[in-house]
Amino acid sequence: MPTRPAFDDDQRRARLARRHRLAPGTAADRAEQVVADLVAVHATDPATVFLAVAARLAVPGVADTERALYADGTVLRRHGPRKTLFAIPAEPGPALYASTTAKAAAAERARLLKDFAASGRDAAWTSAAQDAVLAALADAPDGLTGSQLSELVPQLREAIDYGAGTSYQTVQPVGMRLLRLLGMEGAMVRRRPLGGWTSSRHRWVSGPPVPAVPSAAERAAAQAELAGRWLASYGPAGEQDLVWWTGWGVREVRAALAACAAVEVGLADGATGFVLPDDLEPVAEPAPWAALLPALDPSVMGWKDRDWYLSPGHRSELVDRSGNLGPTAWWNGRVVGGWAQHPDGEVRFELLTDPGTEARAALAAKAAALRALLDGTRVTPRFRTPLERRLTG
Repeated sequence: MPTRPAFDDDQRRARLARRHRLAPGTAADRAEQVVADLVAVHATDPATVFLAVAARLAVPGVADTERALYADGTVLRRHGPRKTLFAIPAEPGPALYASTTAKAAAAERARLLKDFAASGRDAAWTSAAQDAVLAALADAPDGLTGSQLSELVPQLREAIDYGAGTSYQTVQPVGMRLLRLLGMEGAMVRRRPLGGWTSSRHRWVSGPPVPAVPSAAERAAAQAELAGRWLASYGPAGEQDLVWWTGWGVREVRAALAACAAVEVGLADGATGFVLPDDLEPVAEPAPWAALLPALDPSVMGWKDRDWYLSPGHRSELVDRSGNLGPTAWWNGRVVGGWAQHPDGEVRFELLTDPGTEARAALAAKAAALRALLDGTRVTPRFRTPLERRLTG
């Protein structure tokens, strides 16, 4: 029986550095290149998109990401894996929707209709409210904020009781639930925010026609496409990593790996991973590199099993109570600490292990460059970690 190819942790770190455009000589010229190579960038916190892209541009800044998002529309904000908001390249948008978003949106609509019905608002009422929202957007080509939509559509200002009789009973605005659903379905999309690039107050505009519900065959084909894109950037990786990243079931992941002809390979400690069939050759070790990456950056959130780049002993400082990773400091493919922006604007980092003099100097240079990029803009992660809070104190 032939021996299966094997990839040690050094090779995985080399691939991360090169394919995520963090190694010297790999920086991109345009935001679209970065987002395509990362497949999807967390967009729940708006600053993550801009800082993740800036960290990988030959000329760091936020203007090119604004161009891609708001002028050219070549990078889109869409709900994707695990019902989370991501920035994605426009080209694989249909595959993301068919593979992942359509099923999640259908489940969300079913829950919304059930919850609305429990508060005396039937399907006809919900349909009328939805039509009113879309009509308001059709009359506002420059877009409307959620507050402006609520002024124009009174139904959005109503509230429903959620979880009555349970420990999590609360009151939810209709607008919060309905606008989120329409955003998931793509009937309305986020455009340029009010204020600066860190703002969460986006304008909504009408989206393209919502695609038909994909057939089982279309969903499977789209899952194979997305799995292939992910493996090209994150492989070798384990089955459990793709289950975690996509939110798909184990059977779906196994079918997608088979459909894209993924090859089984060995990882450290005897674990099993997968790569694409044309990706079995090792990549060259990159020159030493440092990076300060934002909270929820794809390079730290891309895998479920992270021991090969994130020491288990560092997690209590860098992870919040929900499992979200905060801002991280990297040296040669390993997370060695974290960073934060102090109220005076200074970018400070703290090392959780001593990577040596060269690393400290390189990270200090990255901190100075990041402060210059921020240029007075304050960035506070939405999901705060112990180390980040300490550095801002």
